[in-house]
Amino acid sequence: MTMWVQYALAKDGSKLMLRKKSDPKNIMIVDAGDKLPSDVSKAKVSTDQWQLSISPQQEWQQIFEDAWLMHRDSFFDPKMRGVDWQAAKAKYQPLVDRLTDRNELNDIFVQMMGELNSLHSQVRGGDIDKNTDAAKAAALGARLTQTDKGVVISHIYQTDSELPLSGSPLARIDVDAQEGDVIRAINGKHVDSVADVTQLLRNQGDKQVLIGLQRGKTALNTVVTPHDIRTDAKLRYLDWVEHNGAKVAKASKGNIGYLHLYAMGSGDIESFAREFYTNYDKDGLIIDVRRNRGGNIDSWIIEKLLRRAWAFWQPTHGSTNANMQQTFRGHLVVLADQMTYSDGETFSAGIRALNIAPIIGKQTAGAGVWLSGRNSVTDKGMARVAEYPQYAIDGRWIVEGHGVEPDIEVDNLPYATFSGKDAQLEAAISYLKDELVQQPIAPLQGVPMPKTGKADDIKAK
Repeated sequence: MTMWVQYALAKDGSKLMLRKKSDPKNIMIVDAGDKLPSDVSKAKVSTDQWQLSISPQQEWQQIFEDAWLMHRDSFFDPKMRGVDWQAAKAKYQPLVDRLTDRNELNDIFVQMMGELNSLHSQVRGGDIDKNTDAAKAAALGARLTQTDKGVVISHIYQTDSELPLSGSPLARIDVDAQEGDVIRAINGKHVDSVADVTQLLRNQGDKQVLIGLQRGKTALNTVVTPHDIRTDAKLRYLDWVEHNGAKVAKASKGNIGYLHLYAMGSGDIESFAREFYTNYDKDGLIIDVRRNRGGNIDSWIIEKLLRRAWAFWQPTHGSTNANMQQTFRGHLVVLADQMTYSDGETFSAGIRALNIAPIIGKQTAGAGVWLSGRNSVTDKGMARVAEYPQYAIDGRWIVEGHGVEPDIEVDNLPYATFSGKDAQLEAAISYLKDELVQQPIAPLQGVPMPKTGKADDIKAK
């Protein structure tokens, strides 16, 4: 049976317009009646030749009007933080007549919305021209270093070995490349510098590339499939997470776990579940929300951290396990910094308010008023309105403009960070190690069972 997603009746009731659910571009106009005509071959509307005449200047004026109105009607403070919003319109709208492209309209939005001093407003997108013929950069998933010997593969990004498809192109099992190798050529063209590598990899994303390498006195060739720059950035991030986890494991001899939350979206809850349940039985755990980009899963994560084990099973054969199942019983630390944003801050605020764990690092960004994605304008751009302020349970307005202060302030200084030092992570490790000395986590081990008699009644501690 054909499913229709939309219909409209002509004003005189004689015709019916139908659009298919499976193909919205499939539009038909038929005689109105209680069923479709038997022959609809000539009822389809041909839209291939349709053209719309659009005046960018008029469209930009309408977009400006819509964005201004959405802020007037939906901004979290009806008093507009003391700004005369009508005067702001009179100030900025005349500039719209002087625009030469859509990017400049976003510039106007940034300036106008900036007057509201809301740290959680965003401007992005729109009908912006894109050069589809522009060269697209690609990368090898490694840190390359310029030396006297040439371009050296100084570090191949490391990722979770259980997820081989997310690994670096140079780390694939069918690629013969090692750290310390010198890149001699790409697709037969000689390489002298990192700039040469960058140029020769243009438009080579997801394509097989022949890489000539020098390993000591041995010259060899291997085939690599580079990835795009966006994937490379994510791979650099995963390498950083892997490095942090290894550092924590080494410093604690495997007794402390580590996980990082990149943001607070659907993919991040998957990452949290995977890493949290890997580490839930450790005596210590570091949850890192530094540079977290936000989302809306803070309550799900906090819910897991609030679970408390109250009993356990100790079978004759097999391992002991607690009730509530898979509950973390150890000492917890949360890392946050100036780049912890939006829901990363709400998570940090919840950790503080519920006294779940100390926060180590720096004061967070202060983007505490939540928003939705419903503020799009005609051309799919966004002049996003901050709509939902947060309040503590006693009614105090929180987070926005101030952020969440750490319990233990530790700064990562620029040069030390560049040199590979992470003072905040080291402080978290040190804190947990001290806590485990002062308050060791007792193992789940029952006392000897009496030969006869009843079990004890459970009592609240």
